[in-house]
Amino acid sequence: MNQKKINIAIDGYSSCGKGTLAKQLAKFLGYKFIDSGSMYRAVTLYCIKKEIDLRDENLVSIALKNMTIGFEFNTQTERFEVTLNGKNVESEIREMKVASRVSEIAAQSEVRKYLVSMQQKIGKDKGVVMDGRDIGTVVFPGAELKIFMTASVEVRSERRFNELISDGKEVTLSEVMANLIDRDRIDSNRDDSPLRMTEDYKVLDNTKLSRSEQLEIAKSWALHYINQN
Repeated sequence: MNQKKINIAIDGYSSCGKGTLAKQLAKFLGYKFIDSGSMYRAVTLYCIKKEIDLRDENLVSIALKNMTIGFEFNTQTERFEVTLNGKNVESEIREMKVASRVSEIAAQSEVRKYLVSMQQKIGKDKGVVMDGRDIGTVVFPGAELKIFMTASVEVRSERRFNELISDGKEVTLSEVMANLIDRDRIDSNRDDSPLRMTEDYKVLDNTKLSRSEQLEIAKSWALHYINQN
């Protein structure tokens, strides 16, 4: 596409398909897709492996200096996957031991400052679709298109459960639902950059939508803003 590029922010609750939509939309537009949550998961993974107390903000802040977080394009999955100190950790960061602790890391101001700065550098030349919790409010407040995704907790839990089981993870549906409810609570009530929706977001409730249906809605919104620029 030769149109002027824009940045697209996709925020919303855990496991409501933000990453799936962002990847599909980025592929359609020829944009770069960045999963901001994977960066927080990478920090969480590092701290777990180094046996750093995730609740000790000072120790976590010091640990940031020993981390190099980046992205590499996987030609098989056709997506940018997160690397930690040069190693692809895309699979490791999806494990429940990381998912159950990531909100503790994401609530810390020093971590957020560190990663937000990296995210803003990635998006400075536009042509980025990024999903997370505070992309449209903090990372790209000037994003031309902001989408807020939501779905019922029952539907989100079932989707996440099936995803984990298909990856060979041993979890129960009740564990997954409890984790999502806890993450929603922490993300929405943290002091630094809480998950919130402002009036300039377009709401996409996909409780009863298929992936193709939600993509068509997002594509129409994106093309509208691209053609305006």
